[in-house]
Amino acid sequence: MRFKNTNEWKELRDLLRGLSYEKRDVVLASGKKSDFYIDVKQTALNSKGSYLLGKIINSVVKDEFKGAKAVGGITMGADPLSTATSVVSHNEGGDLHAFYIRKEPKAHGTGRWIEGIKNVPSGTKVVILEDVVTTGGSTLKSCDRAKEHGLDILGIVSVVDREEGGREAIEAAGYKFLSLVTKTDIVS
Repeated sequence: MRFKNTNEWKELRDLLRGLSYEKRDVVLASGKKSDFYIDVKQTALNSKGSYLLGKIINSVVKDEFKGAKAVGGITMGADPLSTATSVVSHNEGGDLHAFYIRKEPKAHGTGRWIEGIKNVPSGTKVVILEDVVTTGGSTLKSCDRAKEHGLDILGIVSVVDREEGGREAIEAAGYKFLSLVTKTDIVS
């Protein structure tokens, strides 16, 4: 992919190493135990990190997912990614809208699973965003929710691939999968 090894990619990788990577024992959302943790939100909520993520994801979506009109994913990890990408897209003359997928439907008001639906009506071509992919389980749940809303999923972009089977599970489900960095990029 063209963005790899650019100065912006190296800056992002270095921010992920410094702000998001921690060597410690944790239990992941998948239930798996790990001796390291990658909290992409720490980078995504940094002004430089947000800009770099929006810039790189926007570029990847334009290059690899022709016709995409929106980006989004499961809250909370994908929220800053979707917003940053949408803002950069607008600043660069594009029109990628953002949407958020709730973990549970809204308990009051509309009861929606997806926020931003007026910008992503049924049939909209979208790219699902993820902060970190381990097993691919939450990514596939995002895809299920998006499909229930009638969205046309062109593929998935993750900031980090932990290289623990998620890519394979997502691709086995029939989706194109790209990651900005891998665990190897961060820890080597």
